[in-house]
Amino acid sequence: MTALKKDTGDALMDEMLALGRAAKAASLKLAQAPREKKDLALKAMAAEIRAQAPKILAANERDMAAARARGLGAALLDRLLLDEKRVDGMAQGLEEVAQLPDPVGRSLGAWERPNGLRIERVAVPLGVIGIIYESRPNVTADAAGLCLKSGNAAILRGGSESAHSAAAILDCLQEGLCAAGLPKAAVQRLPTTDRAAVGIMLGLVEYIDLIIPRGGKGLIERVASESRIPVLKHLDGICHTYVDRAADPEMARKVVLNAKMRRTGICGATETLLIDRPALAFTKPILDDLIKAGCEIRGDAEIQALDKRVSAASPEDWDTEYLDAILSVKVVDGVGEAIEHIARHSSHHTEAIITADETAARRFLSEIDSGILLWNASTQFADGGEFGMGAEIGISTGKLHARGPVGAEQLTSYKYIVRGNGQVRP
Repeated sequence: MTALKKDTGDALMDEMLALGRAAKAASLKLAQAPREKKDLALKAMAAEIRAQAPKILAANERDMAAARARGLGAALLDRLLLDEKRVDGMAQGLEEVAQLPDPVGRSLGAWERPNGLRIERVAVPLGVIGIIYESRPNVTADAAGLCLKSGNAAILRGGSESAHSAAAILDCLQEGLCAAGLPKAAVQRLPTTDRAAVGIMLGLVEYIDLIIPRGGKGLIERVASESRIPVLKHLDGICHTYVDRAADPEMARKVVLNAKMRRTGICGATETLLIDRPALAFTKPILDDLIKAGCEIRGDAEIQALDKRVSAASPEDWDTEYLDAILSVKVVDGVGEAIEHIARHSSHHTEAIITADETAARRFLSEIDSGILLWNASTQFADGGEFGMGAEIGISTGKLHARGPVGAEQLTSYKYIVRGNGQVRP
């Protein structure tokens, strides 16, 4: 029996238990599904999303209208928005996941013992994954595709602001599953936006094997404190870019502008820019580009002296994930001080160095303890799709069970298979 105490008159509890049972049953079938069938489903999902794009966009406009009426900020509206390009991007992501090698059944190691036992470690699905996310409706497709590829069933809980979009996308995903002869319950959504359903979900220990929260600090903290199921956490994206004295000035301008302003509302956006003191000689054009693009700059005294449009940074700015067109900028003395600042203020998500000095770069890459480190590239590349994973469920900022982009391969565990010929233990 589930560890939850069920009130027989509680309709929501009944629904959630039914959801869990159906997901568990579907996960057992998915674990044995051949690659060909999973890939067929992924391609059918992609085709259905393209075919139903007008329906998805209409549903998204309903969500956008409600969000505007609620006064959501520009960054949150951007995360919620779907257009034709983003809808096609969801379909492309599913097709790319289909092209990946099957992560299930991989041999992760094999050896033979002196007594003749042959031992092999083999990748297996986790089972049922519960994914709780906010705003971005495309996560519905990304999460479902990665869970399917890795042989896991998924229970999804998107934010209430994206409910219509997520429902329209889910219809396409389930059509794809049915077209491939796989159980429709392999991908399900919570039946309500009631927050009480999340609390029930976090206690379904009999049916759910892993919870992945993807959203703001409030969501992550709630899930981490309430869940009785193991949690793969995706915390703040307080990402840094450090411009070293040996940086190419034009490269620095291009990379910093992209790292901050390409999309300000994603977790890989740079939130703090660190400038090596000698690099102040070519920092003014970097600030000009950012301000021209609509970015508010909050800087220390030296950055303020460089440009009167810069406001003063407060101590809190160095620990803030803005998810908006705001950037904190600080002058440091060399790569060592940059590393020290990042160690104090980073969320261990993504950091970048821009330099032509290989020694400085190697020190930066070696000494910083974050999931993703880049050399001469934008932090906006912190994305499973850009890593060749097809898509991602999130960026894990912890060290267990996965770190960095979480794709299909990271959604597996393993078991040991031992082959003998009659051995007994003395």
